[in-house]
Amino acid sequence: MTKRTWKGTTTTVVAILMGTSLLMSGQAYAASETGLNSTTAHNQDNHQKKHKYDQNLQQIIEKSVKNQSMEQIDNEQYGQMVQDGMNNDLTATEESTTDGSQNKQIVSKTAPSSDIADQVISEGMKYKGVPYKFGSSKKTTRTFDCSSFTQRVFKEVGVSLPRDSRQQSKVGQKVSKDQLQKGDLVFFHSYGSSSSRITHVAIYAGDNKLLHTYGKPGVTTTNFKGTSWEKRFEVGRRVI
Repeated sequence: MTKRTWKGTTTTVVAILMGTSLLMSGQAYAASETGLNSTTAHNQDNHQKKHKYDQNLQQIIEKSVKNQSMEQIDNEQYGQMVQDGMNNDLTATEESTTDGSQNKQIVSKTAPSSDIADQVISEGMKYKGVPYKFGSSKKTTRTFDCSSFTQRVFKEVGVSLPRDSRQQSKVGQKVSKDQLQKGDLVFFHSYGSSSSRITHVAIYAGDNKLLHTYGKPGVTTTNFKGTSWEKRFEVGRRVI
């Protein structure tokens, strides 16, 4: 009887132990399933988040690329505008410079500046009576020869001339006897000579007058037309 009881108890214990084991296995399985389901759900959630992140990142990249492209286009357009503006400015400057040069040339070819011409005559008249001396130094105003006188007078109004009359006859614009205006240089050959060699220079002072220096009078004014000076005329030159 006791032996049976022990067996039953053992069987019961064994059954209990087996039931407990199965219960624990079931719980473990359930926990595992729960954990698996939780992990799966978590992974799905992460996957959805990652997918959404990827979409956002793609949108950001596309927007960035688009912005960069637009910026590049804007920069290229801006650069072209700047270049066009520089070209326009350059063209305008070139045209202005060209026009200015042409106008200056035209002025110098058609008529001397009346203001400068008046200054030339005024400066020359200050030396009236200064003695004539052939070969006078360009550094002195105590004596003059014809070309040192003209060189000095024009220098005082800012116009540079060569030292001798033959060199001076090659500068500026050629003008005829009938075109002479105040401030023009007038060149002559020697009295009684058939040679065209330049030997004298004077300044046309207007009103048929020459301002120059020679012989005993030194710096003086003389009439031009109807005199021996007109007969000796070779060329006129406009340098202002």
